[in-house]
Amino acid sequence: MKDFLLKSGIHNPKPTFLKILIIRFSSIGDIVLTSPVLRCIKNQMEGAEIHFLTKKNFLNLVEFNPNITKILTVGNREESTLSTLKNENYDLIIDLHKSLRSRWFCFRLNKPTLNFNKENFLKWVLVQTKRDYLPNQHLVDRYFEGLKPLGIRNDNKGLDFFPCDCEKPEESGLPMKLKDVRYAVFSIGGTHFTKRLPPAKWIELLDNLNCPVVIVGGKAEYEMGKMIAREGKRKSKEIWNSCGSLSIGGSAHIIKESFLVFTNDTGMMHMAAAFKKPVVAIWGNTTPKFGMYPYKTPTIQVEVEGLGCRPCSKIGHAACPKGHFKCMNDQDTGSPQIKTFISEAYKNQ
Repeated sequence: MKDFLLKSGIHNPKPTFLKILIIRFSSIGDIVLTSPVLRCIKNQMEGAEIHFLTKKNFLNLVEFNPNITKILTVGNREESTLSTLKNENYDLIIDLHKSLRSRWFCFRLNKPTLNFNKENFLKWVLVQTKRDYLPNQHLVDRYFEGLKPLGIRNDNKGLDFFPCDCEKPEESGLPMKLKDVRYAVFSIGGTHFTKRLPPAKWIELLDNLNCPVVIVGGKAEYEMGKMIAREGKRKSKEIWNSCGSLSIGGSAHIIKESFLVFTNDTGMMHMAAAFKKPVVAIWGNTTPKFGMYPYKTPTIQVEVEGLGCRPCSKIGHAACPKGHFKCMNDQDTGSPQIKTFISEAYKNQ
């Protein structure tokens, strides 16, 4: 570490103390994926002080992380945030966002900086040509490649998430005694339409389950959750639509106490991995080849293989560019793979 600091222009390195700024502005899953970096730096660098810069609306994702010394947030007044950061006089910046905005902060702070390989060009090649040259490497492991100059090693303990106990759902508001039964979670949200499994497919998935189900999502998913719950009750399933009624932390507590999570490619997928829950990861227009699949937890990747149009984006679309949406509409919700995984998860939890 001392050699790295000297080469970076710090003439009086402090080998047992480093004041570090870590940048990750958004979003839910991406911020959860930074948690192993925070933990390993804290545990492996004696006296390290870790500050975390994120957007204001994602503050609650890191607010209770014991590995963070101080949280700073950025809004529209970037110069004001920059002034605050300059006053902190950091020894090192670790840019885990690597966007134009994060690079601007790094440039203006003029401190030694580490980042990682985003592999955006190879992702673009895969989307445009369907030729896969991406390394078989998770994003978290790419983070640790970028930390090699510090001598930080991945402890392979997976992700962390620390929801506040104050966000636990009130038992009086739950339709079933969730602490007394094994239940599964349907995480039906997703920022983009092409990453979301259609309601009819969620309803089909219920046929595989003989346990209660809790649907989680935001206000935007309320009507969809209501439809799935209504059809589930027609199938005599015990099912609860919590969409829009719980905070992110509240949904996290629901996931934490479940035995199995079905989820689209979204932030809740990584939250489930943080709690080491078995995950049925459902992929539409995106692909686990991008390196953001559930990390260090039992999982199966559920996707429609052999589609010449997939992946059509590394993020997502508001509608299927081809109009058929086969990547989700052709999902085999009753596959032996899914049924076996459910059975194993139920036995092992």
